[in-house]
Amino acid sequence: MAKKTVASLQTSSKRLTKAIKMVKSPKSGAYTFVESVMAPEKVNEWIAKK
Repeated sequence: MAKKTVASLQTSSKRLTKAIKMVKSPKSGAYTFVESVMAPEKVNEWIAKK
């Protein structure tokens, strides 16, 4: 299960996006959140990756 929350960040000349993904731990079954800041074009690729 993945939850997608995207916030646009703008620094000087680069446009960045902070994406947050909810990932289920295979050991305990608990959910954790993984955050990453990247270019907006790469968000969907990152969300789809397990």
